[in-house]
Formats: sequence, C-alpha cells, structure tokens
Amino acid sequence: MHVLVKPGSLHGSLQVPGSKSHTIRAVLLSLLSEGQSIIYNPLCSGDGLSALSAAKAFGAMVEEQEGYWVIQGKGSALAVPEDCINTGNSGTTTCFFSSVAALVDGWTVITGDEQIRRRPIKRLVDSLNTLGATAFLTRGGQEAPPVVIKGIMRGGKVTINGNNSQYVSSLLLSCPLAEGDTEILVEDPLETPYVQITLDWMHRYGISVEKRDDYTRFYIKGGQHYRPGRFTVPADFSAVAFPLVAAVLSDSDLLLTSLDFQDSQGDKRVIEILRAMGANVVKHEEEGTLSVQGGATLHGGVTVDLGDIPDALPALAVAATQAHGVTTFTNLRHVRQKETDRVAEMATKLNALGCNLEVGEDSLVVRGPTKVRGGVVSSSHDHRIAMAMVALGLSTEEGLVVEDAACVSVSFPGFFDAFRNCGAEIREMDGCIGRR
Repeated sequence: MHVLVKPGSLHGSLQVPGSKSHTIRAVLLSLLSEGQSIIYNPLCSGDGLSALSAAKAFGAMVEEQEGYWVIQGKGSALAVPEDCINTGNSGTTTCFFSSVAALVDGWTVITGDEQIRRRPIKRLVDSLNTLGATAFLTRGGQEAPPVVIKGIMRGGKVTINGNNSQYVSSLLLSCPLAEGDTEILVEDPLETPYVQITLDWMHRYGISVEKRDDYTRFYIKGGQHYRPGRFTVPADFSAVAFPLVAAVLSDSDLLLTSLDFQDSQGDKRVIEILRAMGANVVKHEEEGTLSVQGGATLHGGVTVDLGDIPDALPALAVAATQAHGVTTFTNLRHVRQKETDRVAEMATKLNALGCNLEVGEDSLVVRGPTKVRGGVVSSSHDHRIAMAMVALGLSTEEGLVVEDAACVSVSFPGFFDAFRNCGAEIREMDGCIGRR
C-alpha cells in the first residue's frame, strides 16, 4: 500500500497504542508463569501478535478479547512446538523466544521474514550453548535465523556483548527457569532502558535479579517460578515520537494522551531532545498528556547520543532536517542492525528529497533547515521509516508519497486513521510510483 501525505497539520487529541516492548515481555512471562494472567491494552498487531503466536506454540492457552488477552501459562512445563515458529518481522520475539526454546527438552526451529533472516543472532546462540543448551544456525557462513535450539539450559557463567539489548533481555527472562544459577557479564552495554523494562516486568511477575548499576553484571537464581497476575501495557513512547515530530514541524495544536512519564521506556527522552532544539512541547505528568504547539523555530548545534534509544533515529533525523544548524547523532552502530540499516536508509531517502545528511562510521550529521518540496520515497518495509516519512510529509510544500506504508501496523495499528482523525489528509494509492 502506498499513501499520499498532503501538506497539513494535526489538531485535537491522539492516543498511541500499547508498547510493543512491554507487550512482548508480558506475553512471554505469562507463558512462563504457572496459572492465568490477563494483559490489558496489548499491542494487537505486528510484533505483539508474533509474540502471542510463539507463546501458543510453547503450549499457552490464549483468549483474545477486546482490549485484553487472557493467557494460561505453562511455567516450566513448556510444550515442544509442533511446527517451526515464524516470528514474522519481530526481532524482539525472535531473540526472546530463542531462550525460551532453551528451556524445552526437544527441538525448536525459529525463523522469520526476509529481514529477520538477515539480522544477526549468533552471539545469543553462542551464549545459549555456553549455558548448556544446544543451538545452531542452519546456514553456513550466516549469523542470522533460521535457528535450531534444544534444551535443557543448565545455567552457568556467560559473557555477552551488550550492543543489542535484546540478547541480554532474552537471557534474563529465561534464566530464572534454568536448572542452576546464572551469571551474565555484559560488555559495552547499550539500550539499557530496554534492559530495565525487562527487569521491571520480571519484578512484576515475582522475580528479582541481582545487578550492577551500570548493567554490566547480572546474577539470577535458577529454579525459580514466575507468578501470574493482571497487568496493563503502557502507551508506546517509541510510537509517540512520530505524531510528536509531525506536530512540531507543522502548524499543529496536538494533545497526546494516556502516557506514563514514570515508565522506564528510554524513548520518552525524545521529548527533551526536541525541547532542547526549541520545540514547544509541554508535559502534564499527572494527567499523562503531552501538548504540542507546532511551528516553533528549531535549532541544531546539538549532539545527541542514541546509544540507549536507537529506535528514535528516524523521527529525530526528520526533525533535524528542519533545524537551523548542524545536528549530530552518535553511537549508532546498533541502529544499522534493526529492520534495516536505518542510518543509511534515512540518509539516502532524505538526501534524495533535497536534505543534507552525511553518514559517518558511527554517526549521522544533519544540516538544516531544508525545504522539502515533496516527491516519492519508499519505506523499505520498515515501520519506523514509514512513520517518519509520513511525519515529514505534513511539512512538505507539495506532499509526499510513501510507498509500502502498510508496515506501520507492526508497531502502530490505526496509524493513518489516528492522523486523519486529527485533520491530516492521507490518501491510499495503488500502483508503483518509483522509489527513492
């Protein structure tokens, strides 16, 4: 599906869906709990459904209701999947459930779509082998799924690079059910807010973890049991970034609702980054809302370390194209290993529209402001790139066609309707337009 985004603005209130990161963790821990859990406000599309399908494959009984899921967990009595588990486009589900498979006395095969089959997972596979499981990749010379895993994971001591927090979280979530204790040493920890989200969810389900404050060491007792319960998934700050940037760059008056500013999600820092650039954004913490008055003059002259919030790059890169001066984004190695190489993709697409971005080995430099007349750009089937380009489209002079835009549903179901309800003119189009 292609969409034409006409120049315009956003007015009224907009509620983003439940967090992808929180939903996947809640589903996994409900599976690993002994008894019934209820998850309110789950992400009912894309990655959330991939996690739910994986939980079913390991034996969870699931009842899907409007606004909540009821999950009957299996505890440590996990079933051997009857078929290969296809995680779709969900890298988090792929990583997390690989460690779940290491708890099962039987073979599990996990694969995903074309992008997942390019995303490295070998470091996690090596760690599972170190902890007593049997795991291997099916393609020689490749470091990506399909992956084959057999338990039972004993525990022990393992060292892992922390550039990808999903590997660390994956081990943390499953190691309490290992036979013995586990010590995890993390080199170069990045994306640490995501690790903290994992620890927060483990605590909600009754598990405590000994850790260093710098996230370089974790000690987990084996033979533990997760406790089921009732939990609510908070709104997704990673998704908030896109209507936020869209409103900042246009003549908008927007209220974003149902936010929890005490949540551990790192992407809430996007608010402070945009405010530091001159955006008119006000937090109302007690009400859980964020008001945005668009049209303020943005300025660069800032260096933004995205080591802990890599998913924010597409939205912030778009904002930086309209800021006066130079904006530099650093610590981007792991951003190149998401659904796409988002550093290269954003630079190529925005430069093709007349912007000025320069890619470094571990950085992205944006010089602005640049007027964007309009044109045609592909999402590269990456949901965050698609949403970033839609946000940019509102502030173009002639509108912007975003090709292959249906992928936004991976993390933001109802994205286009939410924008339309706030006054955006977004039209669906058929046919191939030509790509950038």
